[in-house]
Amino acid sequence: MARPGRAANPAASVYRTAIQHVGSPGPSGEDRMTTAPEVEFRRLRADELRARAAADAVAIVPFGAIEQHGPHLPVEVDSLLGNEVALRTARKMAGRGEPVVVLPMVWTGVSEHHMSFGGTITLDLATYAALVEGICRSLVRHGFRRLVLLNGHGGNDNALRCITDELTPKLGVPIIQMTYWHPTSTEIGALLETQTALLHACEAETAMTMALRPELVAREKIPAASQAMDYVQPGPYRWRTLEAVSSSGVIGNPAAATPEKGELLLEAISTKLSDILCNAELWAAEAGV
Repeated sequence: MARPGRAANPAASVYRTAIQHVGSPGPSGEDRMTTAPEVEFRRLRADELRARAAADAVAIVPFGAIEQHGPHLPVEVDSLLGNEVALRTARKMAGRGEPVVVLPMVWTGVSEHHMSFGGTITLDLATYAALVEGICRSLVRHGFRRLVLLNGHGGNDNALRCITDELTPKLGVPIIQMTYWHPTSTEIGALLETQTALLHACEAETAMTMALRPELVAREKIPAASQAMDYVQPGPYRWRTLEAVSSSGVIGNPAAATPEKGELLLEAISTKLSDILCNAELWAAEAGV
């Protein structure tokens, strides 16, 4: 179905028709296709990516970080979880006939507030903005017209929102920016037992890491619940290091995490995000874009 305000795209219609037949029986009873379409940008050939762009595919760029996550989690948590959320979301979208690709994780971001703990790589804002623009500009030059900046690190949030405001009129395409736990806050809160929201190295992040990479979780080093639950809540803003409010580098209660809870969180988050990104109204044509 054409997006409101935009002409129908024959290439997209062909793509969606093909996807509808994944796993369905052919004339002789055999499966027409045995596997779902590949969604990872890095695994596709240039000609396949040209075809995806021609089909008006959504291009999801996941953003994470390399930074400390307390004494019990690896520094890749935001990149690990952000990448998994992006891939699960895209695979759900592809299963509904939506053409989509996921770029490789942008693994470093704005993490100055974690530097005092070590184990952290950070960029200044100008460098980060130039990096994001270069990625988005490349995609647009190759014909992609629906971009998603899917964020998995709280420190990137303000930067990506401002970058989106600047790039949308500059590049002339719709750009959706989301930090994955914001539009899914209801789903996340319903699954947590000791927190109302996703925080840092917390019940939620620890649970999802347990589900994906249990060997990287030092269970014997999981600290008691942090008292700094208001560090990331709304209110008057003052920049501060995370160490100023949490000596462990943790915000939340990682002791309540389980791998089962982590899997439920990943599925609930990716289901909600796929619903959002498959909504044609999100991509409706507007003045200037």
